[in-house]
Amino acid sequence: MRSVLVLLLFVASAVLLKAPAQAAEAANGIEVRNGRLVEANGSDLVLRGVNHDFIWYPDKNGSFAAIKAAGANAVRVPLGMGHQFRRTKPEEVRTIVSLCRQERLVCILDAHDTSGFGQDRKAATIADAVAFWTSLRTVLAGQEDHIIVNVANEPFGVGADWPWVQQTSDAVRALRAAGFRHTLLVDAPGWGQDEAFVMRDNAEKVRAADPTGNTAFDIHMYGEFDNAAKVNAYLGSFTKRRLPVVIGEFSGEHEWGDPDEDAIMAYAEGHSVGYFGWSWSGNDTPYSYLDLVHNFDPTSRTAWGERFLTGPNGISTDTREATTFRNGTAGASLKVANVTANSVHLTWPRRSPGTTYIVVAVNGASESRVAATARPEVTLRGLRGSTEYTFAVYARGLLGTRSPRSAAVYAVTPPA
Repeated sequence: MRSVLVLLLFVASAVLLKAPAQAAEAANGIEVRNGRLVEANGSDLVLRGVNHDFIWYPDKNGSFAAIKAAGANAVRVPLGMGHQFRRTKPEEVRTIVSLCRQERLVCILDAHDTSGFGQDRKAATIADAVAFWTSLRTVLAGQEDHIIVNVANEPFGVGADWPWVQQTSDAVRALRAAGFRHTLLVDAPGWGQDEAFVMRDNAEKVRAADPTGNTAFDIHMYGEFDNAAKVNAYLGSFTKRRLPVVIGEFSGEHEWGDPDEDAIMAYAEGHSVGYFGWSWSGNDTPYSYLDLVHNFDPTSRTAWGERFLTGPNGISTDTREATTFRNGTAGASLKVANVTANSVHLTWPRRSPGTTYIVVAVNGASESRVAATARPEVTLRGLRGSTEYTFAVYARGLLGTRSPRSAAVYAVTPPA
């Protein structure tokens, strides 16, 4: 059951003092915390979205709005590097970033040409991917609150001997040295399916290569994950070690084995793991079963689309929009920080001496007081895990006059 708290704040025309020094400083953007993706305000971020094949269909930009309307909070967009696929131009990346922001979607940008290196002779190296991202750094800088850099799609083919650990670690270090502050997402080898468990067994080494600690892991679940035991064991190995994992691609069927989509989606829902279905539309005719909608028409869903979007544990189940896109949060004086499963810390500018601040909970048309303080900060405790909250505050002066309500801010608590 989702509850909504609204904290309201009046900002007087008087000069506002600096927030208390003990208040936590906001992070730069999306980051990894305690094995999970969180937003800059500490809100839990569970990515639920769709892959959109921009490199093949750069003219289908209406898909971003359609994907949002279908209930997604994120989109994963393959970019071409000029090796296997046409190189995506910087101005096209700007368009993608703008559309993601416009449609309030967290955007995973993936360098796609590294797919199957060593078995596909046209595939690019991970080092090539680093050079590609470096050429786009100025385009992506400042977008860390809703852009994640997926370093190299499905690097390396099948096998246990590929230098995935060293090259992925080198890529992470190189991107940080180049000034990237985004969360980085690294794919498994074995065409993304990690059939030899190279990523699973060496994830800590790659995480240690990131001086910021903001690296997450991407597994693609196709034929290798054809039953619940395999799905649960693989994902569980990450969640139990508090390693952030995202299912960047999966489908309801596949030519190389039948993925257990029910198990994939059930585990993701039960453990708040992000997932992205492959793909919105436009797969070649022999693989049209991978399309979620027919011919990019959002009103014409395929069987896979019905299952993925509205079936059990589908996108419509419990997907929450990222708080960074909420009305009233941009530039709001009220700040959210230190979100945990049962508490959240709030700060705001100090008004005049003698002011009392009234924290209220708003649920629909009703409003109830939850705290009062003379300090320009409060920690609310006793919250529920995996719950969305909206915060604001009133200010009451010495004469008892109460201010109007402030703009709202938002937070999503992680699982308890």
